[in-house]
Amino acid sequence: MAKNVVGWFEIPVKDMARATKFYETVLDLKLTPMPMGPLDMALFPDGDEGMGASGSLVCFEQMYTPSHKGTLVYFTPRSGDLANELGRVEAAGGKVLVEKRLIAEDVGYMGLFEDTEGNRVALHSRE
Repeated sequence: MAKNVVGWFEIPVKDMARATKFYETVLDLKLTPMPMGPLDMALFPDGDEGMGASGSLVCFEQMYTPSHKGTLVYFTPRSGDLANELGRVEAAGGKVLVEKRLIAEDVGYMGLFEDTEGNRVALHSRE
């Protein structure tokens, strides 16, 4: 039985190459391209490291629109400290919206950024 209630997520993008480069740079990981006809996807690593649910970037203009509104995805940074990944956002073409801040001692820290596509995305770490 899965321990994580989230099974999959999709982040809408307008320009797959630009978005892939952004997320690979900020999160220091490799996405796997998966074109599916008119639907273009790039998959995040599958979470085999116990880091939570996996998902993808998805480009399909008829069904997906990048936005600051709606669901907010929180990434768990591989570095263990979200300040590292947040520090790469602007150089990769994004914008930091909320610098690293403490949520609560027993919860950890969060930071918020806008990606190159106009999505609002968050980071969470214990450190």
